[in-house]
Amino acid sequence: MKVLVTGGAGFIGSHVVEELIAHGVETSVVDNLSTPGGAGRLHAAAAFYHADLLGSGLREAFIRERPECVIHLAAQIDVQTSLRRPDYDADVNIVGTIRLLQLCAEFGVRKIVYASSAAVYGAPSYLAIDEHHPLRPLSFYGISKMAPELYIQTFSAIYGMTYTILRYANVYGPRQSASGEAGVVAIFADRLLHGETPVVYGNGEQTRDFICVKDVAAANYLAIGRGDGEIVNIGCNRQTSVNQLALLLSMSMGRPVQPVYRTKRSGDIVHSRLHNGKAKRVLGFEPKWNLLEGLRLTVAHYKETIHDKMDIIPLERRVVGSHET
Repeated sequence: MKVLVTGGAGFIGSHVVEELIAHGVETSVVDNLSTPGGAGRLHAAAAFYHADLLGSGLREAFIRERPECVIHLAAQIDVQTSLRRPDYDADVNIVGTIRLLQLCAEFGVRKIVYASSAAVYGAPSYLAIDEHHPLRPLSFYGISKMAPELYIQTFSAIYGMTYTILRYANVYGPRQSASGEAGVVAIFADRLLHGETPVVYGNGEQTRDFICVKDVAAANYLAIGRGDGEIVNIGCNRQTSVNQLALLLSMSMGRPVQPVYRTKRSGDIVHSRLHNGKAKRVLGFEPKWNLLEGLRLTVAHYKETIHDKMDIIPLERRVVGSHET
């Protein structure tokens, strides 16, 4: 099996690549290295193409690799950026996905695994959120993650490739950037390790479903051979408040944490929890990392270094295809 991973030098992507290679999967990576530290997250055993979803280098990766499966993780991931620059957000997440799908169809890719988001649901009508919940995104980012789901399903119907769409809960873990709204664990840990006080917007009783990136990587591996034609939530089906998160972080760091509370931001969802029964049923997926263990792993990583501990070789010896994008 040959698998190409877009965004394979990113936070989630680097863990997915690591998981694939650990299972003996022949893996290649397409990434534009726009994320700080991305070059340091490239895996030594994966062919690397320095390319963008909207650039010419993407085709070269398909010509050289002829992948049977594509795991699509490359994206514009910041909600605030999507609000400031909805055109850019749509270019990367929607148009970029369409270009990828065109190449998948042209080169006979058997399957695409797509990283979607709980953001497609918007404010939940009920908990836990299952895959039948209405889609009512509250941001341009949510829209730009939802639209590719429809394109993927239509490409599948027309060209015969199959797919599995994974809707992630709040992913955290080693290598996550401390910038951006999605990285609340990374933001808290980063501030604490620098002797600063974490900031909580609202009373801290808002809840999220936190899932360790190691579990997300495992779900992606399972989706290569399972869940054809399915949309699947990837979460723990557990709610943790921001106040509880701060407490667990204090336990993992061995010192007390007292956040500073500020006015609640408009548009923030109060509670979120993803039902994961379908993931268990169609993928055989069950989260293995509880939150305290995952936080300890994450804090240990930030304490040691901001770079990966995976084996790497110099970038100039790694690039199979390099193009301006």
